[in-house]
Amino acid sequence: QVHLVESGGGSVAPGASLTLSCAATGFTTAHDCIGWFRQPAGKEREGVAALYTGGRNTYYGDSKKGRFAISHDRVPDYQGGAKHMVYLQVDSLNPEDTGVYYCAAVAPQSACQSIDGSRFEAWGQGILVNVSS
Repeated sequence: QVHLVESGGGSVAPGASLTLSCAATGFTTAHDCIGWFRQPAGKEREGVAALYTGGRNTYYGDSKKGRFAISHDRVPDYQGGAKHMVYLQVDSLNPEDTGVYYCAAVAPQSACQSIDGSRFEAWGQGILVNVSS
């Protein structure tokens, strides 16, 4: 069973940068889609970025490329398996970036490329990012 845990959120000042981390375990294949989503208070969830763990392609939501960067590391564990670490770096944070950020995984190719959250099967618990002065 895929398990996702986000970390790295908190309160930051406008203009700062922040890197969120997603620790993902339980995959049975070497080519899986993992994405980042966010939901500002009172607004709909939106796709931010996604990638495939076995490839080099990255995908970004509308108006997200530029300030957002998604990346991936595969970290071997002592039991002979591995976990995936997926990072989301956000630069030049502004108050509109405030919200709960979610890591999600297991999606068909078309949903990964379009970052369609309705078709992602596994979700983390989310982590709050608050941008304020």
